[in-house]
Amino acid sequence: MIDLHPNYIIKDGKREFVVLTYEEFSHIQELLEDLEDLRDLRKAKEAEGDAPGIPLEEVKAKLGMA
Repeated sequence: MIDLHPNYIIKDGKREFVVLTYEEFSHIQELLEDLEDLRDLRKAKEAEGDAPGIPLEEVKAKLGMA
């Protein structure tokens, strides 16, 4: 888990903004990108359903790479 050290900017007595170190921000950004990739992969697998596949070895053989 990420160890965050947020600093809050208060406006009208309420937390309005959060300030993070660049390192913490970058780490969160990377995690969000990974989560987005995972979501896209899951959507693609769901859309694929029971589509037929070709084993890698068969593709290599057809391309003369075996």
